[in-house]
Amino acid sequence: MAGSKAAALFALLVISPGCRCTRKEIAEVLWEGDENAGDRVDRAVSDLRKHLGREAVPHGGRSGYCTLRVPQGGVDLLRFRDGVARAAGLNHPERFEQLGTALDEWDGDEPLSGLTESGFQLRREELRAELMAAVYARMDAAWKSREEKWLREETEKWFERASELPQVFRFYLLAHYDLPERRRERLIEEWTKRNGKPDADVQSAIDAVRGVTHRPGGTLLPPVPDQLPGSPRRPVGQDELIGSLVEAVCEEQDDGNLALVLISGMAGVGKSMVAHHLARRLQERYPDGVLYAGLNGFADGDLRPAEPSEVLDGFLAALPPYATVTGLESKSNALRSALAHRSVLIVLDDALNAQQVLPLLPGDGTCAVIITSRNDLLRLQSERKVLFRKMEPLQEADALEVLQEKVRVKDRAIYAQAFSDLVRLCGRLPLALAVAARLLEGGARPLRTIPALVREMEEERAKLDTLHLPEHELSVRAALNCSVRVLSEEARLLLWQLAVHPGPSASWEAVMDLGRVAGEGARTDRALMELVAANLVELQGDRYGLHDLVRAFARQYVQPGPDGETAEIERATVRQVLEHQLHNVRACDRVLDQERTLPIGEPDGVTVTDPAEPGQAMAYLDEEYAAVQRGIRLAIGQGIGRYEWLLSMALVTYQWSRHLLDDALRNLWYAADAAESAAAPVDCATVHRMLAGTQWRLGKYDAAVGHLRRAVRLSKEDHSEEGRLSLARSLHRLGLTLRKQGERTGAEEALCQALELCREVSDPVGEAAALNALGALHHDRGDHEQALRLCADARGVVGRTGERGGLADVLFTLAKVHLARSERNEAVSLYRRACDIYREQENWPSEDKARLLFADVLVSAGKTDEAVRELERVIVLRELMGGEGVREVRELLEGLR
Repeated sequence: MAGSKAAALFALLVISPGCRCTRKEIAEVLWEGDENAGDRVDRAVSDLRKHLGREAVPHGGRSGYCTLRVPQGGVDLLRFRDGVARAAGLNHPERFEQLGTALDEWDGDEPLSGLTESGFQLRREELRAELMAAVYARMDAAWKSREEKWLREETEKWFERASELPQVFRFYLLAHYDLPERRRERLIEEWTKRNGKPDADVQSAIDAVRGVTHRPGGTLLPPVPDQLPGSPRRPVGQDELIGSLVEAVCEEQDDGNLALVLISGMAGVGKSMVAHHLARRLQERYPDGVLYAGLNGFADGDLRPAEPSEVLDGFLAALPPYATVTGLESKSNALRSALAHRSVLIVLDDALNAQQVLPLLPGDGTCAVIITSRNDLLRLQSERKVLFRKMEPLQEADALEVLQEKVRVKDRAIYAQAFSDLVRLCGRLPLALAVAARLLEGGARPLRTIPALVREMEEERAKLDTLHLPEHELSVRAALNCSVRVLSEEARLLLWQLAVHPGPSASWEAVMDLGRVAGEGARTDRALMELVAANLVELQGDRYGLHDLVRAFARQYVQPGPDGETAEIERATVRQVLEHQLHNVRACDRVLDQERTLPIGEPDGVTVTDPAEPGQAMAYLDEEYAAVQRGIRLAIGQGIGRYEWLLSMALVTYQWSRHLLDDALRNLWYAADAAESAAAPVDCATVHRMLAGTQWRLGKYDAAVGHLRRAVRLSKEDHSEEGRLSLARSLHRLGLTLRKQGERTGAEEALCQALELCREVSDPVGEAAALNALGALHHDRGDHEQALRLCADARGVVGRTGERGGLADVLFTLAKVHLARSERNEAVSLYRRACDIYREQENWPSEDKARLLFADVLVSAGKTDEAVRELERVIVLRELMGGEGVREVRELLEGLR
């Protein structure tokens, strides 16, 4: 792949966090400045998938991300990073050896060689910095493990290449401590003149070789506190997070600033473990000791949050002579004074809020503070410069590592699917995974029972009971309870409502509409902000969702209101959710299908987002689709007929355009049953037409004909203009389906009746569609002149309506007719216009069909390069629609290249 965009994409994915990028990031790096690189991104992803396979480059669907799944140990950069991470917890000699192994992965000193895109320049610099950080770390390990010979030789090489680098100069001085004084001082003077004032590390080395006892961290005052508790287990999957924080803290320290780290995240995500390991990594840089306090902000049981005054007492006792100070303000001032000339690391674990933390912070200087909290401590972030990191649940591979740490490799393979299911059911949350792992270790529960454990946890009400081991101080339920009990009343109600919401996520407008259930004066925006800051609601992009375990907890253990009112509040919440979905989906459907009417009524108490054109409507439904599908399931489960059939009907045009036919069929079966008991005959006919359209797209024409004949009968029951319009549409679709079955006489009869009715009721869109269908029928018979006349009439009619989808259908039929008349140039022009409109409308199946035929025409015209582009777009479309038929198109492409 060398030199190709696929190779560049591979490199970009490998060096990106989690080996994944958004399409926008890919375009910015590979085609900098090109605002219309979407197709190029699709082709590059497709080419990479062809080289590496679907397992390595899975389909992103509608997520907007491209992901690379790299075999463990399969890439030099990742082997290097893994080696560096492994070195972190080792003693100095072992770290020296481990870093040497990691650095062996570098082949020369030019990362990403051969990639000329300007977007890689910054990333190349970042990788060089990563290399140098490892080089410096190995030099440090060599110095501390007395590898003097190696350090002298290595620093001589680096000093010749890059003497201006402070760390190179620092270790060169330390390794060559025996230089003659005159030569050493001249070297220091020349380096300072060229590179400016030495930083703290270089000055420390200068002082050491001069024999000066002063250190930039301040005079070492005994005793040196070391209050950090024993190191917990290694935090799996957090090497990148810890590494980035180490780097950021060191930068602040080198600049003479206080480094203030805040690690937040939901209960059980592993914040304390990360803070401990981060502190261990940083401890050597803070020679005046480590202070630690567990603030008990979210402690279980009767344990109250720690008072700042009590924490200060413990800190000042370790920093004489300040132990006798009284009063919170005086103690806080005393701490700042005590730390003014010290270099101390402070760890504040499990903070409740900013008020608890602010009195415990040093002033300016070279100290560092690591804070963990389930809350984002927004006030702290507004008042102080904070290195903020929000922790998320683990990636799947890391979650499996936690779960399988003590499981034999053989057993991992035997129960691979069950372990994968457990990871899903635990929501990749480290605490939940630790509980599940404890259940399976030590023989307390035989490994063969893991499938039963999975079945047990599939039941939402049983899941939290399973993940509750109080005897081991491991409980997801208890941890979440500690987060929820400090919420305001409005935030607790909104959390419960979001758990009732079918999910998986909701827009801002949908959440604000939930607040209407609480009545006038509800500050839903503030309640939502509180839940996001408390890490109980996840904000992804501009959508709000709940972790599965938070959802299960809220549904079972959060009380939404006074006793006896829960059922009423739930009914109102469900109605509000479904009403919001119905009116917003209908607003999109009106743009996608301007002809269909549904008896929905006007919106009442919900916010409606009206898209201006099909692209906006499709984008909105792309975001909302999963939530709306769950909304339909909720309506079916609770037997709310209005939404069973109307929400299913409003969604079907989108489902056809996205080739989501199984979903559409499943919804419409329920819709048909609900409509039979609640809807007028004309509306029931509409449901059957939608069922027929779905069966038609699945190639099940007999079933489609059955539904259409039912729709015809239902339409005839209504003698109004609305009933005649329904009859016209039912006959039109019946004619199309009969044509597919080869029953041309029946098809023509139905289409002629449909045409006559459309003219009677003044339906120009239906008239154009019927004319176009009759034109296609005459094309089948070889009567190309009549086909051309009918399609020309259809084009004239649809042109007056501005209905773009109908115009594309007519152009497509006309292209086939002109091709049959050997008028290839005209056919090429018409195919191209039809394809462009289908793409504009985001009608993937129709665009796929049209481009495939168009490519065949281009090949016959000798325009192979254009045909290749069309087929590449077909591959992209088919991958978006699930991947069916991609192989056949690739084979066609291979034959043309």
